[in-house]
Amino acid sequence: MLDKTKDISVSAQTWLDQFEFALGGPDPDALSRLFLADSFWRDVLALSWNLQTIAGRDMIITEIGAHAPAAAPSNFKLATDRAPPRWVRRAGTNTIEAIFNFETAQGRGSGILRLLPDGSDGDHLKAWTVLTALDELKGFEEQLNRTRPRGQAYSRDFRGPNWLDLRNASRDYSDRDPAVLVVGGGQAGLAIAARLKQLQVDTLIVDRWPRIGDNWRKRYHALTLHNQVQVNHLPYMPFPPNWPVYIPKDKLANWFEAYVDAMELNFWTGTEFESGAYDEAQERWTVSLRRADGTTHTMHPRHVVMATGVSGIPNIPSIPSLENFAGTLLHSSRYEDGEDWKGKRAIVIGTGNSGHDIAQDLRSSGADVTLVQRSPTLVTNIEPSAQLAYATYNEGTLEDNDLIATSMPTPLAKKTHVMLTEQSKELDKELLDGLTRVGFKLDFGDAGTGWQFKYLTRGGGYYFNVGCSDLIVNGAIKLKQFADIESFVADGARMKDGTTVAADLIVLSTGYKPQDYLVRKLFGDAVADRVGPIWGFGDGFELRNMYARTKQPGLWFIAGSLAQCRINSKYLALQVKAIEEGLLGREIGPA
Repeated sequence: MLDKTKDISVSAQTWLDQFEFALGGPDPDALSRLFLADSFWRDVLALSWNLQTIAGRDMIITEIGAHAPAAAPSNFKLATDRAPPRWVRRAGTNTIEAIFNFETAQGRGSGILRLLPDGSDGDHLKAWTVLTALDELKGFEEQLNRTRPRGQAYSRDFRGPNWLDLRNASRDYSDRDPAVLVVGGGQAGLAIAARLKQLQVDTLIVDRWPRIGDNWRKRYHALTLHNQVQVNHLPYMPFPPNWPVYIPKDKLANWFEAYVDAMELNFWTGTEFESGAYDEAQERWTVSLRRADGTTHTMHPRHVVMATGVSGIPNIPSIPSLENFAGTLLHSSRYEDGEDWKGKRAIVIGTGNSGHDIAQDLRSSGADVTLVQRSPTLVTNIEPSAQLAYATYNEGTLEDNDLIATSMPTPLAKKTHVMLTEQSKELDKELLDGLTRVGFKLDFGDAGTGWQFKYLTRGGGYYFNVGCSDLIVNGAIKLKQFADIESFVADGARMKDGTTVAADLIVLSTGYKPQDYLVRKLFGDAVADRVGPIWGFGDGFELRNMYARTKQPGLWFIAGSLAQCRINSKYLALQVKAIEEGLLGREIGPA
Protein backbone atom coordinates (compact mmCIF):
# COMPACT_ATOMS: atom_id res chain seq x y z
CA MET A 1 0.00 0.00 0.00
CA LEU A 2 1.08 3.59 -0.57
CA ASP A 3 3.00 5.02 2.37
CA LYS A 4 1.01 8.14 3.29
CA THR A 5 4.16 9.70 4.79
CA LYS A 6 6.08 9.38 1.54
CA ASP A 7 7.51 12.63 0.26
CA ILE A 8 4.80 13.68 -2.17
CA SER A 9 7.08 16.24 -3.80
CA VAL A 10 9.43 13.46 -4.79
CA SER A 11 6.51 11.39 -6.07
CA ALA A 12 5.19 14.28 -8.16
CA GLN A 13 8.59 15.19 -9.63
CA THR A 14 9.30 11.54 -10.37
CA TRP A 15 6.06 11.35 -12.37
CA LEU A 16 6.97 14.53 -14.25
CA ASP A 17 10.42 13.16 -15.06
CA GLN A 18 8.91 9.93 -16.34
CA PHE A 19 6.34 11.87 -18.35
CA GLU A 20 8.98 14.03 -20.02
CA PHE A 21 11.09 10.96 -20.84
CA ALA A 22 8.06 9.11 -22.22
CA LEU A 23 7.17 12.03 -24.51
CA GLY A 24 10.38 11.61 -26.44
CA GLY A 25 11.36 8.07 -25.58
CA PRO A 26 11.37 4.94 -27.70
CA ASP A 27 8.94 2.96 -25.52
CA PRO A 28 5.39 3.38 -26.93
CA ASP A 29 3.87 2.02 -23.70
CA ALA A 30 5.74 4.38 -21.37
CA LEU A 31 3.00 7.02 -21.47
CA SER A 32 0.29 4.45 -20.95
CA ARG A 33 1.90 3.30 -17.71
CA LEU A 34 1.64 6.83 -16.27
CA PHE A 35 -2.13 7.34 -16.52
CA LEU A 36 -5.10 5.76 -14.81
CA ALA A 37 -7.60 4.13 -17.16
CA ASP A 38 -10.20 6.76 -16.22
CA SER A 39 -8.04 9.85 -16.39
CA PHE A 40 -8.29 13.30 -17.94
CA TRP A 41 -5.94 15.60 -19.80
CA ARG A 42 -6.94 19.23 -20.28
CA ASP A 43 -4.74 21.13 -22.67
CA VAL A 44 -5.11 24.88 -22.89
CA LEU A 45 -3.08 25.87 -25.96
CA ALA A 46 0.22 24.44 -24.71
CA LEU A 47 0.49 21.35 -26.90
CA SER A 48 -2.57 21.40 -29.16
CA TRP A 49 -3.20 25.15 -29.61
CA ASN A 50 -6.78 24.32 -28.63
CA LEU A 51 -8.84 24.38 -25.47
CA GLN A 52 -9.66 20.71 -25.13
CA THR A 53 -10.38 18.02 -22.56
CA ILE A 54 -9.53 14.42 -23.37
CA ALA A 55 -11.06 11.62 -21.30
CA GLY A 56 -9.67 8.11 -20.93
CA ARG A 57 -6.09 6.83 -21.04
CA ASP A 58 -6.21 5.52 -24.60
CA MET A 59 -7.53 8.77 -26.05
CA ILE A 60 -5.04 10.78 -24.00
CA ILE A 61 -2.11 8.78 -25.34
CA THR A 62 -3.38 9.22 -28.90
CA GLU A 63 -3.85 12.99 -28.53
CA ILE A 64 -0.55 13.58 -26.80
CA GLY A 65 1.17 11.54 -29.50
CA ALA A 66 -0.45 13.71 -32.16
CA HIS A 67 0.68 17.03 -30.68
CA ALA A 68 3.81 16.47 -28.58
CA PRO A 69 6.34 16.14 -31.45
CA ALA A 70 5.56 19.61 -32.81
CA ALA A 71 5.14 21.25 -29.42
CA ALA A 72 8.35 19.67 -28.03
CA PRO A 73 7.37 20.00 -24.35
CA SER A 74 10.29 19.83 -21.93
CA ASN A 75 11.73 20.89 -18.59
CA PHE A 76 8.83 19.71 -16.44
CA LYS A 77 9.58 20.91 -12.91
CA LEU A 78 7.57 21.45 -9.77
CA ALA A 79 6.82 25.14 -9.38
CA THR A 80 8.87 26.48 -6.50
CA ASP A 81 6.93 29.75 -6.23
CA ARG A 82 3.47 28.19 -6.07
CA ALA A 83 1.57 26.09 -3.53
CA PRO A 84 3.69 23.00 -2.78
CA PRO A 85 2.49 19.49 -3.63
CA ARG A 86 -0.12 18.39 -1.11
CA TRP A 87 -2.95 16.02 -0.40
CA VAL A 88 -6.29 17.67 -1.21
CA ARG A 89 -9.85 16.58 -1.80
CA ARG A 90 -11.19 17.17 -5.30
CA ALA A 91 -14.52 15.90 -6.65
CA GLY A 92 -14.91 13.76 -3.54
CA THR A 93 -11.52 12.08 -3.96
CA ASN A 94 -8.32 12.47 -1.91
CA THR A 95 -5.49 13.14 -4.34
CA ILE A 96 -1.95 14.46 -4.51
CA GLU A 97 -2.06 17.82 -6.28
CA ALA A 98 1.08 19.46 -7.64
CA ILE A 99 1.64 22.63 -9.66
CA PHE A 100 4.42 22.47 -12.22
CA ASN A 101 6.10 24.53 -14.91
CA PHE A 102 7.29 23.45 -18.35
CA GLU A 103 8.35 24.76 -21.73
CA THR A 104 7.38 24.13 -25.33
CA ALA A 105 9.04 25.12 -28.57
CA GLN A 106 7.01 28.33 -28.64
CA GLY A 107 6.20 29.16 -25.06
CA ARG A 108 6.25 28.55 -21.34
CA GLY A 109 3.44 27.03 -19.39
CA SER A 110 2.16 25.84 -16.05
CA GLY A 111 0.01 22.92 -15.12
CA ILE A 112 -1.51 20.83 -12.39
CA LEU A 113 -0.91 17.14 -11.84
CA ARG A 114 -3.19 15.00 -9.68
CA LEU A 115 -1.98 11.56 -8.69
CA LEU A 116 -3.85 8.56 -7.30
CA PRO A 117 -2.68 5.06 -6.43
CA ASP A 118 -3.69 2.53 -9.10
CA GLY A 119 -5.24 -0.35 -7.20
CA SER A 120 -4.90 -2.60 -10.23
CA ASP A 121 -1.15 -2.00 -10.50
CA GLY A 122 0.38 -2.35 -7.06
CA ASP A 123 -0.86 1.06 -5.94
CA HIS A 124 1.67 2.84 -8.14
CA LEU A 125 0.90 6.53 -8.35
CA LYS A 126 -0.63 7.44 -11.71
CA ALA A 127 -2.15 10.55 -13.18
CA TRP A 128 -5.84 11.11 -12.53
CA THR A 129 -5.89 14.58 -14.11
CA VAL A 130 -3.25 16.62 -15.91
CA LEU A 131 -3.51 20.25 -17.02
CA THR A 132 -1.03 21.77 -19.46
CA ALA A 133 -1.69 25.48 -19.98
CA LEU A 134 0.26 28.06 -21.98
CA ASP A 135 1.31 31.11 -19.96
CA GLU A 136 3.46 33.10 -22.39
CA LEU A 137 5.03 33.08 -25.82
CA LYS A 138 8.80 33.08 -26.07
CA GLY A 139 9.99 36.41 -27.38
CA PHE A 140 6.65 38.10 -26.63
CA GLU A 141 6.59 38.11 -22.85
CA GLU A 142 4.43 40.69 -21.06
CA GLN A 143 6.27 43.76 -19.83
CA LEU A 144 5.62 43.47 -16.11
CA ASN A 145 7.47 44.31 -12.89
CA ARG A 146 11.22 44.40 -13.68
CA THR A 147 10.59 44.42 -17.43
CA ARG A 148 7.93 47.14 -17.30
CA PRO A 149 8.19 50.02 -19.81
CA ARG A 150 10.55 52.77 -18.67
CA GLY A 151 8.54 55.63 -20.16
CA GLN A 152 11.57 57.24 -21.73
CA ALA A 153 9.67 58.01 -24.94
CA TYR A 154 7.79 60.80 -23.19
CA SER A 155 9.78 61.50 -20.03
CA ARG A 156 13.14 62.51 -21.53
CA ASP A 157 12.24 64.47 -24.68
CA PHE A 158 10.98 67.86 -23.51
CA ARG A 159 10.14 68.91 -27.06
CA GLY A 160 8.19 65.76 -27.89
CA PRO A 161 4.65 64.68 -27.03
CA ASN A 162 4.05 63.88 -23.37
CA TRP A 163 2.16 60.89 -21.98
CA LEU A 164 -1.27 62.51 -22.38
CA ASP A 165 -0.53 63.51 -25.97
CA LEU A 166 0.36 59.92 -26.80
CA ARG A 167 -2.70 58.54 -25.03
CA ASN A 168 -5.02 60.87 -26.90
CA ALA A 169 -3.43 59.97 -30.23
CA SER A 170 -3.62 56.25 -29.43
CA ARG A 171 -7.35 56.21 -28.74
CA ASP A 172 -8.22 58.58 -31.59
CA TYR A 173 -7.46 56.11 -34.43
CA SER A 174 -7.39 58.90 -36.97
CA ASP A 175 -4.39 57.42 -38.78
CA ARG A 176 -4.81 53.65 -38.36
CA ASP A 177 -7.16 50.77 -37.66
CA PRO A 178 -6.89 48.64 -34.55
CA ALA A 179 -5.68 45.07 -34.94
CA VAL A 180 -8.50 43.99 -32.62
CA LEU A 181 -11.94 45.50 -32.17
CA VAL A 182 -13.65 44.47 -28.93
CA VAL A 183 -17.42 44.87 -28.93
CA GLY A 184 -18.67 45.44 -25.39
CA GLY A 185 -17.08 47.24 -22.45
CA GLY A 186 -18.11 45.09 -19.50
CA GLN A 187 -15.81 42.76 -17.60
CA ALA A 188 -15.28 40.57 -20.68
CA GLY A 189 -14.24 43.47 -22.90
CA LEU A 190 -11.99 45.05 -20.29
CA ALA A 191 -10.27 41.77 -19.46
CA ILE A 192 -9.41 40.83 -23.04
CA ALA A 193 -8.37 44.38 -23.92
CA ALA A 194 -6.06 44.55 -20.91
CA ARG A 195 -4.45 41.22 -21.83
CA LEU A 196 -3.93 42.29 -25.44
CA LYS A 197 -2.51 45.63 -24.31
CA GLN A 198 0.15 43.78 -22.31
CA LEU A 199 0.97 41.73 -25.42
CA GLN A 200 1.27 44.96 -27.43
CA VAL A 201 -1.64 44.17 -29.74
CA ASP A 202 -3.40 47.38 -30.78
CA THR A 203 -6.95 47.06 -29.39
CA LEU A 204 -10.03 49.28 -29.32
CA ILE A 205 -13.13 48.68 -27.18
CA VAL A 206 -16.46 50.03 -28.40
CA ASP A 207 -19.57 50.17 -26.26
CA ARG A 208 -23.00 51.63 -26.91
CA TRP A 209 -23.41 53.18 -23.44
CA PRO A 210 -22.43 56.86 -23.01
CA ARG A 211 -20.14 56.21 -20.02
CA ILE A 212 -17.68 53.46 -19.14
CA GLY A 213 -19.32 51.16 -16.60
CA ASP A 214 -22.88 51.99 -17.62
CA ASN A 215 -23.56 48.33 -18.42
CA TRP A 216 -23.54 47.89 -14.62
CA ARG A 217 -24.43 51.42 -13.55
CA LYS A 218 -27.71 51.45 -15.49
CA ARG A 219 -29.04 48.24 -13.95
CA TYR A 220 -31.72 48.27 -11.27
CA HIS A 221 -31.09 50.40 -8.23
CA ALA A 222 -30.55 47.73 -5.58
CA LEU A 223 -28.19 45.43 -7.51
CA THR A 224 -25.02 44.06 -5.94
CA LEU A 225 -22.84 41.20 -7.11
CA HIS A 226 -23.97 37.83 -5.79
CA ASN A 227 -20.52 36.30 -5.43
CA GLN A 228 -17.77 37.55 -3.18
CA VAL A 229 -15.09 40.12 -3.87
CA GLN A 230 -12.11 37.76 -3.62
CA VAL A 231 -13.33 35.87 -6.70
CA ASN A 232 -14.02 38.88 -8.88
CA HIS A 233 -10.77 40.73 -9.60
CA LEU A 234 -9.89 41.91 -13.10
CA PRO A 235 -6.47 41.05 -14.60
CA TYR A 236 -3.40 42.87 -13.23
CA MET A 237 -5.33 45.20 -10.91
CA PRO A 238 -7.06 43.54 -7.93
CA PHE A 239 -9.74 45.31 -5.94
CA PRO A 240 -8.52 47.14 -2.82
CA PRO A 241 -8.45 44.97 0.32
CA ASN A 242 -10.98 47.17 2.11
CA TRP A 243 -13.73 46.65 -0.48
CA PRO A 244 -17.03 45.11 0.65
CA VAL A 245 -17.58 41.38 0.27
CA TYR A 246 -20.50 42.00 -2.12
CA ILE A 247 -19.71 44.81 -4.55
CA PRO A 248 -22.51 47.32 -5.32
CA LYS A 249 -23.15 47.86 -9.03
CA ASP A 250 -22.22 51.55 -9.01
CA LYS A 251 -18.97 50.89 -7.17
CA LEU A 252 -18.06 48.28 -9.77
CA ALA A 253 -19.05 50.63 -12.60
CA ASN A 254 -16.80 53.36 -11.25
CA TRP A 255 -13.96 50.83 -10.92
CA PHE A 256 -14.36 50.00 -14.60
CA GLU A 257 -13.74 53.67 -15.42
CA ALA A 258 -10.67 53.74 -13.22
CA TYR A 259 -9.44 50.47 -14.71
CA VAL A 260 -9.67 51.73 -18.28
CA ASP A 261 -7.69 54.82 -17.32
CA ALA A 262 -5.07 52.99 -15.26
CA MET A 263 -4.55 50.19 -17.80
CA GLU A 264 -4.48 52.72 -20.69
CA LEU A 265 -7.18 50.94 -22.66
CA ASN A 266 -8.54 52.54 -25.81
CA PHE A 267 -12.30 52.86 -25.37
CA TRP A 268 -14.99 54.55 -27.45
CA THR A 269 -18.23 55.13 -25.57
CA GLY A 270 -21.54 55.86 -27.27
CA THR A 271 -20.51 53.68 -30.20
CA GLU A 272 -22.82 51.07 -31.70
CA PHE A 273 -21.39 48.15 -33.68
CA GLU A 274 -23.78 47.95 -36.64
CA SER A 275 -22.35 45.28 -38.96
CA GLY A 276 -19.27 43.37 -40.00
CA ALA A 277 -18.16 41.56 -43.17
CA TYR A 278 -15.01 39.46 -43.48
CA ASP A 279 -12.64 39.72 -46.44
CA GLU A 280 -11.07 36.28 -46.86
CA ALA A 281 -8.35 37.55 -49.21
CA GLN A 282 -7.31 40.47 -47.00
CA GLU A 283 -7.90 38.52 -43.76
CA ARG A 284 -9.61 41.48 -42.18
CA TRP A 285 -13.06 42.79 -41.35
CA THR A 286 -14.95 45.77 -42.66
CA VAL A 287 -17.04 46.98 -39.74
CA SER A 288 -19.50 49.82 -39.46
CA LEU A 289 -19.63 51.81 -36.21
CA ARG A 290 -22.22 54.46 -35.42
CA ARG A 291 -20.90 57.16 -33.09
CA ALA A 292 -22.90 59.14 -30.56
CA ASP A 293 -23.14 62.10 -32.94
CA GLY A 294 -24.84 59.91 -35.54
CA THR A 295 -21.86 59.64 -37.86
CA THR A 296 -20.77 56.29 -39.26
CA HIS A 297 -17.16 55.15 -38.93
CA THR A 298 -15.68 52.31 -40.98
CA MET A 299 -12.77 50.25 -39.68
CA HIS A 300 -10.77 47.24 -40.86
CA PRO A 301 -9.61 45.24 -37.83
CA ARG A 302 -8.09 41.81 -38.31
CA HIS A 303 -9.99 40.46 -35.32
CA VAL A 304 -13.41 41.15 -33.80
CA VAL A 305 -13.97 39.98 -30.23
CA MET A 306 -17.61 39.83 -29.19
CA ALA A 307 -17.60 40.66 -25.48
CA THR A 308 -21.29 41.44 -25.15
CA GLY A 309 -21.96 38.64 -22.65
CA VAL A 310 -25.59 37.97 -23.18
CA SER A 311 -26.61 39.57 -26.42
CA GLY A 312 -28.13 42.63 -24.79
CA ILE A 313 -31.26 41.96 -26.82
CA PRO A 314 -34.16 41.41 -24.40
CA ASN A 315 -35.98 38.12 -24.72
CA ILE A 316 -39.62 39.09 -24.82
CA PRO A 317 -41.65 35.92 -25.20
CA SER A 318 -44.85 35.87 -27.19
CA ILE A 319 -47.45 35.77 -24.45
CA PRO A 320 -51.01 35.59 -25.77
CA SER A 321 -53.30 38.41 -24.61
CA LEU A 322 -50.49 40.40 -22.95
CA GLU A 323 -51.29 43.21 -25.37
CA ASN A 324 -54.59 43.64 -23.48
CA PHE A 325 -52.79 44.97 -20.43
CA ALA A 326 -53.37 48.72 -20.11
CA GLY A 327 -50.70 49.49 -17.52
CA THR A 328 -46.94 49.80 -17.84
CA LEU A 329 -45.12 46.84 -19.37
CA LEU A 330 -41.31 46.66 -18.95
CA HIS A 331 -38.60 44.18 -19.66
CA SER A 332 -36.28 43.81 -16.65
CA SER A 333 -33.51 45.59 -18.60
CA ARG A 334 -35.58 48.78 -18.43
CA TYR A 335 -36.53 48.51 -14.77
CA GLU A 336 -34.76 51.08 -12.59
CA ASP A 337 -36.15 51.78 -9.11
CA GLY A 338 -39.03 50.51 -7.00
CA GLU A 339 -39.59 53.98 -5.54
CA ASP A 340 -41.33 54.86 -8.79
CA TRP A 341 -44.01 52.30 -7.90
CA LYS A 342 -44.65 53.00 -4.22
CA GLY A 343 -48.27 52.19 -3.37
CA LYS A 344 -48.82 50.57 -6.80
CA ARG A 345 -49.48 46.95 -7.77
CA ALA A 346 -46.89 44.98 -9.71
CA ILE A 347 -46.59 41.59 -11.37
CA VAL A 348 -43.08 40.26 -12.01
CA ILE A 349 -42.89 37.38 -14.47
CA GLY A 350 -39.79 35.22 -14.08
CA THR A 351 -38.06 33.70 -11.07
CA GLY A 352 -34.35 34.00 -11.81
CA ASN A 353 -32.06 36.38 -9.93
CA SER A 354 -33.40 39.48 -11.67
CA GLY A 355 -37.04 38.55 -11.14
CA HIS A 356 -36.56 37.92 -7.45
CA ASP A 357 -34.42 41.04 -6.94
CA ILE A 358 -36.91 43.27 -8.76
CA ALA A 359 -39.82 41.79 -6.80
CA GLN A 360 -37.96 42.42 -3.55
CA ASP A 361 -37.01 45.94 -4.60
CA LEU A 362 -40.61 46.75 -5.44
CA ARG A 363 -41.83 45.26 -2.14
CA SER A 364 -39.29 47.24 -0.12
CA SER A 365 -40.51 50.42 -1.83
CA GLY A 366 -44.08 49.80 -0.76
CA ALA A 367 -45.53 48.14 -3.86
CA ASP A 368 -47.97 45.22 -3.75
CA VAL A 369 -46.06 42.50 -5.59
CA THR A 370 -46.99 39.19 -7.20
CA LEU A 371 -44.21 37.00 -8.54
CA VAL A 372 -45.19 34.69 -11.40
CA GLN A 373 -43.22 31.48 -11.90
CA ARG A 374 -42.94 30.10 -15.43
CA SER A 375 -40.71 27.08 -14.80
CA PRO A 376 -39.00 25.32 -11.87
CA THR A 377 -36.15 27.35 -10.41
CA LEU A 378 -33.11 26.51 -8.33
CA VAL A 379 -32.98 28.50 -5.08
CA THR A 380 -30.04 28.62 -2.70
CA ASN A 381 -29.18 30.98 0.12
CA ILE A 382 -26.46 33.43 -0.83
CA GLU A 383 -24.58 32.45 2.32
CA PRO A 384 -23.14 30.02 2.88
CA SER A 385 -24.62 27.81 0.16
CA ALA A 386 -24.04 29.88 -2.99
CA GLN A 387 -20.45 30.55 -1.95
CA LEU A 388 -19.45 26.91 -1.47
CA ALA A 389 -18.28 26.75 -5.08
CA TYR A 390 -15.70 29.45 -4.34
CA ALA A 391 -14.27 27.93 -1.16
CA THR A 392 -10.76 27.59 -2.59
CA TYR A 393 -10.61 31.35 -3.19
CA ASN A 394 -10.67 31.92 0.57
CA GLU A 395 -7.16 30.47 0.83
CA GLY A 396 -4.02 30.48 -1.28
CA THR A 397 -3.18 32.94 -4.04
CA LEU A 398 -5.44 34.14 -6.80
CA GLU A 399 -2.97 32.82 -9.38
CA ASP A 400 -3.02 29.32 -7.88
CA ASN A 401 -6.80 29.28 -7.53
CA ASP A 402 -7.30 30.38 -11.13
CA LEU A 403 -5.06 27.55 -12.28
CA ILE A 404 -6.96 25.06 -10.10
CA ALA A 405 -10.23 26.27 -11.62
CA THR A 406 -8.76 25.88 -15.11
CA SER A 407 -7.56 22.37 -14.34
CA MET A 408 -10.86 20.74 -13.40
CA PRO A 409 -12.26 18.64 -16.27
CA THR A 410 -15.96 19.20 -16.84
CA PRO A 411 -17.04 15.68 -15.75
CA LEU A 412 -15.25 16.10 -12.41
CA ALA A 413 -16.55 19.66 -12.05
CA LYS A 414 -20.08 18.28 -12.48
CA LYS A 415 -19.41 15.65 -9.83
CA THR A 416 -18.18 18.38 -7.50
CA HIS A 417 -21.27 20.48 -8.06
CA VAL A 418 -23.59 17.55 -7.45
CA MET A 419 -22.00 17.19 -4.03
CA LEU A 420 -22.15 20.94 -3.38
CA THR A 421 -25.83 20.97 -4.38
CA GLU A 422 -26.63 18.18 -1.94
CA GLN A 423 -24.76 20.07 0.77
CA SER A 424 -26.71 23.22 -0.09
CA LYS A 425 -30.02 21.39 0.09
CA GLU A 426 -29.23 20.33 3.64
CA LEU A 427 -28.09 23.81 4.64
CA ASP A 428 -31.18 25.40 3.03
CA LYS A 429 -33.71 22.74 4.08
CA GLU A 430 -35.90 25.08 6.12
CA LEU A 431 -36.12 27.61 3.31
CA LEU A 432 -36.73 25.01 0.60
CA ASP A 433 -39.43 23.31 2.65
CA GLY A 434 -41.12 26.67 3.12
CA LEU A 435 -41.03 27.43 -0.59
CA THR A 436 -42.49 24.03 -1.40
CA ARG A 437 -45.34 24.63 1.07
CA VAL A 438 -46.40 27.82 -0.73
CA GLY A 439 -46.27 26.15 -4.15
CA PHE A 440 -42.90 27.31 -5.44
CA LYS A 441 -41.53 24.75 -7.91
CA LEU A 442 -37.92 23.85 -7.25
CA ASP A 443 -35.28 22.10 -9.29
CA PHE A 444 -31.57 21.52 -8.76
CA GLY A 445 -30.15 21.49 -12.25
CA ASP A 446 -29.59 18.75 -14.79
CA ALA A 447 -28.71 15.57 -12.88
CA GLY A 448 -28.48 17.67 -9.72
CA THR A 449 -25.46 19.67 -10.91
CA GLY A 450 -26.72 22.88 -9.33
CA TRP A 451 -26.64 26.55 -10.17
CA GLN A 452 -23.15 26.70 -11.71
CA PHE A 453 -24.05 24.34 -14.53
CA LYS A 454 -27.39 26.05 -15.02
CA TYR A 455 -25.33 29.16 -15.67
CA LEU A 456 -22.87 27.38 -17.97
CA THR A 457 -25.60 25.72 -20.02
CA ARG A 458 -28.39 28.30 -20.13
CA GLY A 459 -27.13 31.44 -18.40
CA GLY A 460 -29.80 31.46 -15.68
CA GLY A 461 -32.64 29.58 -14.06
CA TYR A 462 -31.56 30.08 -10.46
CA TYR A 463 -31.81 32.55 -7.57
CA PHE A 464 -29.33 33.37 -4.82
CA ASN A 465 -31.62 34.19 -1.92
CA VAL A 466 -30.94 37.57 -0.35
CA GLY A 467 -34.37 37.75 1.25
CA CYS A 468 -36.97 37.49 -1.49
CA SER A 469 -37.57 33.78 -0.90
CA ASP A 470 -38.33 34.53 2.76
CA LEU A 471 -40.85 37.17 1.66
CA ILE A 472 -42.49 34.59 -0.61
CA VAL A 473 -42.67 32.03 2.19
CA ASN A 474 -44.28 34.47 4.64
CA GLY A 475 -46.67 35.83 2.00
CA ALA A 476 -45.27 39.37 1.82
CA ILE A 477 -44.71 38.70 -1.89
CA LYS A 478 -47.50 36.67 -3.44
CA LEU A 479 -46.72 33.74 -5.74
CA LYS A 480 -48.63 32.58 -8.80
CA GLN A 481 -47.87 29.97 -11.44
CA PHE A 482 -47.89 31.14 -15.03
CA ALA A 483 -49.82 27.99 -15.98
CA ASP A 484 -52.71 29.18 -13.77
CA ILE A 485 -53.16 32.44 -15.74
CA GLU A 486 -56.09 32.27 -18.15
CA SER A 487 -55.36 35.59 -19.88
CA PHE A 488 -54.13 39.10 -19.39
CA VAL A 489 -56.71 41.85 -19.18
CA ALA A 490 -56.57 45.62 -19.01
CA ASP A 491 -56.08 45.73 -15.25
CA GLY A 492 -53.85 42.70 -14.74
CA ALA A 493 -53.92 38.91 -15.02
CA ARG A 494 -57.14 36.87 -14.93
CA MET A 495 -56.58 33.51 -13.31
CA LYS A 496 -58.25 30.24 -14.26
CA ASP A 497 -60.14 30.24 -10.96
CA GLY A 498 -61.88 33.46 -11.99
CA THR A 499 -59.94 35.87 -9.80
CA THR A 500 -57.89 38.76 -11.14
CA VAL A 501 -54.43 39.80 -10.00
CA ALA A 502 -54.61 43.56 -10.45
CA ALA A 503 -51.51 45.39 -11.64
CA ASP A 504 -50.29 48.82 -12.61
CA LEU A 505 -46.93 47.39 -13.72
CA ILE A 506 -45.82 44.13 -15.31
CA VAL A 507 -42.10 43.38 -15.45
CA LEU A 508 -40.87 40.66 -17.79
CA SER A 509 -37.79 39.14 -16.14
CA THR A 510 -37.40 36.76 -19.04
CA GLY A 511 -33.71 37.13 -19.81
CA TYR A 512 -31.99 37.89 -23.09
CA LYS A 513 -31.66 36.29 -26.46
CA PRO A 514 -28.55 34.12 -26.94
CA GLN A 515 -25.43 35.47 -28.63
CA ASP A 516 -26.24 33.37 -31.69
CA TYR A 517 -29.10 35.78 -32.36
CA LEU A 518 -26.80 38.80 -32.21
CA VAL A 519 -24.22 37.18 -34.51
CA ARG A 520 -26.89 36.56 -37.11
CA LYS A 521 -28.12 40.14 -36.82
CA LEU A 522 -24.66 41.76 -37.08
CA PHE A 523 -22.76 39.40 -39.39
CA GLY A 524 -25.45 37.64 -41.41
CA ASP A 525 -26.71 34.10 -41.80
CA ALA A 526 -23.57 32.66 -43.40
CA VAL A 527 -21.32 33.65 -40.50
CA ALA A 528 -23.88 32.62 -37.88
CA ASP A 529 -24.32 29.22 -39.51
CA ARG A 530 -20.57 28.76 -39.80
CA VAL A 531 -19.95 29.59 -36.13
CA GLY A 532 -22.84 27.58 -34.74
CA PRO A 533 -24.10 27.58 -31.13
CA ILE A 534 -22.33 29.77 -28.59
CA TRP A 535 -22.11 28.89 -24.87
CA GLY A 536 -23.21 25.60 -23.35
CA PHE A 537 -21.42 22.30 -23.89
CA GLY A 538 -23.21 20.40 -26.64
CA ASP A 539 -21.60 16.96 -26.81
CA GLY A 540 -18.20 18.08 -25.56
CA PHE A 541 -16.42 19.14 -22.39
CA GLU A 542 -15.62 22.73 -23.42
CA LEU A 543 -17.93 25.72 -23.73
CA ARG A 544 -18.88 26.05 -27.38
CA ASN A 545 -17.05 28.78 -29.34
CA MET A 546 -15.80 30.52 -26.21
CA TYR A 547 -12.28 31.85 -25.66
CA ALA A 548 -10.90 30.02 -28.72
CA ARG A 549 -10.76 30.14 -32.50
CA THR A 550 -14.11 29.66 -34.19
CA LYS A 551 -14.92 28.38 -37.66
CA GLN A 552 -15.14 32.02 -38.71
CA PRO A 553 -11.55 33.31 -38.89
CA GLY A 554 -11.04 36.52 -36.95
CA LEU A 555 -14.22 36.21 -34.89
CA TRP A 556 -13.89 35.49 -31.17
CA PHE A 557 -16.19 35.30 -28.15
CA ILE A 558 -15.60 35.97 -24.49
CA ALA A 559 -18.25 36.08 -21.77
CA GLY A 560 -19.01 35.00 -18.25
CA SER A 561 -18.38 36.07 -14.69
CA LEU A 562 -15.50 38.33 -13.73
CA ALA A 563 -13.52 35.22 -12.75
CA GLN A 564 -14.20 33.45 -16.06
CA CYS A 565 -13.21 36.55 -18.01
CA ARG A 566 -10.07 37.09 -15.94
CA ILE A 567 -8.95 33.49 -16.42
CA ASN A 568 -9.86 32.92 -20.05
CA SER A 569 -8.91 36.34 -21.41
CA LYS A 570 -5.30 35.26 -20.95
CA TYR A 571 -5.72 32.31 -23.29
CA LEU A 572 -7.75 34.18 -25.88
CA ALA A 573 -5.15 36.96 -25.98
CA LEU A 574 -2.30 34.48 -26.44
CA GLN A 575 -4.06 33.01 -29.47
CA VAL A 576 -4.58 36.42 -31.04
CA LYS A 577 -0.94 37.33 -30.41
CA ALA A 578 0.24 34.03 -31.88
CA ILE A 579 -1.79 34.66 -35.04
CA GLU A 580 -0.50 38.22 -35.30
CA GLU A 581 3.08 36.94 -35.08
CA GLY A 582 2.53 34.11 -37.57
CA LEU A 583 2.89 31.36 -34.97
CA LEU A 584 -0.68 30.09 -35.34
CA GLY A 585 -3.08 29.82 -38.24
CA ARG A 586 -6.46 31.50 -38.25
CA GLU A 587 -8.22 28.24 -39.04
CA ILE A 588 -9.17 25.79 -36.31
CA GLY A 589 -6.75 22.89 -36.10
CA PRO A 590 -3.20 22.07 -35.07
CA ALA A 591 -0.55 24.73 -35.38
